[in-house]
Amino acid sequence: MTPDVSNAAVRASGLLQQLALELAFALPDAAAPPAIGAVLDQLATTCAAAPEPIRQAMAACRHWLAHDAARGPLTAETIRAINDWQPWMVAAALAWDRGQPLAGIPAEWAAAVAEAGLSSGGTSGSPAGTANTPVGETLDVAVLPEGFEDEMTELFCAESQDLLQEVEQGVLALERNPADAASIDVVFRVFHTFKGNAGVLKLAVLQRLTHELESVLDAARRGKLVLGREAIDLILAGADVLRRYVAEILAQLAGHNRGRSIPLPIPELITRVQRLLRDRAAAPTAAAKPAASTLAMSTPAPAAVPLTPTPAAPAISLPAPAAPPAPAIMPAAAAPSTPVAAPGSVRVDTLKLDGLIDLVGELVVAQSMVVQSPELTAVGSAQLTRCLGQLRGITSDLQRTAMSLRMVPIGGTFRRMTRLVRDLAVELGKEIDLRLEGEETELDRTLVEELADPLVHMIRNSADHGIEPPAARMAAGKPAAGTITLRAFHQGGFIVIKIEDDGRGLSADRIRAKAVERGLVQPDEPLERTEILDLIFRPSFSTAEQITGLSGRGVGMDVVRRGIEGIRGKVEVASIEGRGTTFTLSVPLTLAIIEGLIVGVGDQRYIVPTLSVRESFRLTANALTTVQGRGEMVEVRGRLTPILRLGGFLGVAGTAAPAAAPEGIVVVVESGQDCRCLVVDDLLGKQEVVIKSLGDMFRGRTAFAGAAILGDGRVGLILDINALVKLKSAAGDAA
Repeated sequence: MTPDVSNAAVRASGLLQQLALELAFALPDAAAPPAIGAVLDQLATTCAAAPEPIRQAMAACRHWLAHDAARGPLTAETIRAINDWQPWMVAAALAWDRGQPLAGIPAEWAAAVAEAGLSSGGTSGSPAGTANTPVGETLDVAVLPEGFEDEMTELFCAESQDLLQEVEQGVLALERNPADAASIDVVFRVFHTFKGNAGVLKLAVLQRLTHELESVLDAARRGKLVLGREAIDLILAGADVLRRYVAEILAQLAGHNRGRSIPLPIPELITRVQRLLRDRAAAPTAAAKPAASTLAMSTPAPAAVPLTPTPAAPAISLPAPAAPPAPAIMPAAAAPSTPVAAPGSVRVDTLKLDGLIDLVGELVVAQSMVVQSPELTAVGSAQLTRCLGQLRGITSDLQRTAMSLRMVPIGGTFRRMTRLVRDLAVELGKEIDLRLEGEETELDRTLVEELADPLVHMIRNSADHGIEPPAARMAAGKPAAGTITLRAFHQGGFIVIKIEDDGRGLSADRIRAKAVERGLVQPDEPLERTEILDLIFRPSFSTAEQITGLSGRGVGMDVVRRGIEGIRGKVEVASIEGRGTTFTLSVPLTLAIIEGLIVGVGDQRYIVPTLSVRESFRLTANALTTVQGRGEMVEVRGRLTPILRLGGFLGVAGTAAPAAAPEGIVVVVESGQDCRCLVVDDLLGKQEVVIKSLGDMFRGRTAFAGAAILGDGRVGLILDINALVKLKSAAGDAA
C-alpha cells in the first residue's frame, strides 16, 4: 500500500470519529448541525480514491441528508441510519488502511444509491447490495497491532472481563423473562460501555460488532423484538467472541505471538443480527412509539467513540463520554446500575499484593520471635510487657487486613456456572434450574481460580449423569425441570461448597459392578457404601455406556479429586438412589496461611493441617493389632485403621518409634475416604502459620507439603497428609 493511500485512510478514520461526536447533538425534527455537513465534505474529498464500497456508502449517507434537507429538519429515521452507517465506515476505513478486501454495502444503502441515480457496482468480488460477508465466514482480526499502550490495554481487558460477565448474567436472566425491561436496559448499557471502551483504543471491529448487538437490544427496548432463543443465542455468541478477543489480548500482552491476527466469526454474527432484525421488521409488530423514544435509543451509540477518556473518568476505567443534553435516555434512578468502577477502588498488580502478604508474614514471624525471646522474658518489665502486647495486637490486625486483600467473593465463579448449565440443558435436551446460595462467601483469590475447573466437571457430571430427561422425571413423579444447587458457606474455619442435584442418584451396585469389570476392585473385596461411592473418583472410572462429548472417558471426577487435594482440600460424596446426589468440597480459606496441629517427634516438630485431622487419642497396648501383610493396625470407632509411626518413617528417634513400645499419641488423619493413624510423641498445640515453599533439596520428599517458621524461630515441616494416607504398607509402617 502506498503512503498516500494509508494517510487517506487514517484521515478518514479521524473524520469519522469527529462525525460521531457531531452526531451526538443531532436531534429529530431539527436542522442538522452545520459541522456535520463540513465533516462529510472533507470525508468525501478524502475518500475520493477509496474502494468502491466506501464511495457508495458515502453517496448513500449524503443522499439521506439531502433527502431530509429537501423535506425540512432531520428525521429520527435518518439519525438512526447514520448512526448505523458510522461504525461500518470506521471498520471499512481500517480495512482500507490494511489493504484488506471490503464486502459490498448493505442492501438498504444500495437502494439509496440507486435512488440517487448513482452506480451500485461492487468490488472485490462482492455483488452489489449484499448485506455482508456470507454466513459462516470469519474475519482475521489483528488483536494487538503496533502502537497500543500496554497499560491502557490492560485496563481495557480488566474492565471488559467484568462487563462480559455482567452481559452473560443479564442475558441468562432475559432468557427466563424476556420482557424484563430493567434487564434489557442493563445489558444494553453494558454493551454501550464496552463499545465506548473499544472506541478509546480504536478497535473498530469490536465497535461494529457491539453496535450490531446493541441494535438487537434496542429493538427489544422499543417493543419491536421479543428476545427468544435465537436472539439470546446470538447475543451470547457475540459475547463469546468479545471474550475470546480479550483473552487473546491478554495472551499477547504476556508475550505470546504479539501482533498476530486471529479468525473471528464477526461477519457471520453481523449478518445474523441484520437478518434477525430484518425478519422481525417484516413481521407484525406492536404499535410504534413516539419519535422521541426512538432517538433516546439510537443517539447514545456514536457518543461511545472518543479518542481519549473524559477528564473526570476514574483512573481505572475507560468509560464513554456523557450522553448528549438531549431527551433523557433513562430515568435518573437507573443510572447507578451502569457498570463502572466502584468508588474508591483501585486495581493492584497481583505480584505486588503477593509481595505485601509475604512481608506481613515475615513481620508476624519476627514479632513472635521477639515476644518469645528468652532475653526479653527475663527482663520482667511491666511496661515492656504492655508494649509487646500492643505490638502483638497490631501485627495480628495487620495480618488479618493483609489477608483480607486476597479474599474475593466466590459469587463470580458460581455465576459462570449459570451459562454452563444453560448450554448443557440445551445440548442434553433437559430442563435444569441452577440455584446459587452463599455467593457472598469469601476465600483466597488463588483458591477461587483453582476451584473453577473442579466445579465445571462436577456441574457437568450432575447435569449429564444426575438430572434425568423430563419424561423420565415426570414418570418418577418429579417435576420436569431438575434442580442443581450450588451452595457455599463457612464451617470450622474452612469453606464448604456443596453441589446438590435432585436427579437419579448413584447406584452402589452399578458402581461396584463397573469397578469390578474395569479391574479396580476384586469381586470378593468387602467395601462399605461410602467406599463404593468413592470409586467414582478413581482414574478411568465411568458408568457411561458410551463415550460422548460430555462423559465416558473416566477423567472428570479424577480431575476433581486431584484438583481439590492440590489445594489441601477434600471432596466427599453422598447419594440416595432415586432422590439425588450431594458432593461436598472442603477447602481452606487461603493458601498463604494454614491452621495446623503442631506435633512433636523426638526433638523435631511437624505441622499437621487441621482440615485433615479427624481425632486424636493416647495409644495403649491392647488397642494394637497386627494384620498379615498390612502391618500394625488400631481399631478406630469399630474400624481397623493402619498405623504409621512417624518417627520411624521419617528417620527421627522418638519414644513412639519402636513398635514394641505402645507409648505415644495417635492422630487420625484422613484423605477422602481413606484414613491413617500417625503415631507421634506429643501434641504441642494449634497455630496458624505462614506457608513457605520447600527448595529443590526436598523435591523428592513427598511426605512434606511445605514449611513454616514457628514462634521461637525454628522451622517446622508441614506434612503432606494425602501422600501419607496413600502410602502402601512398607518398611516405614513397621519401623
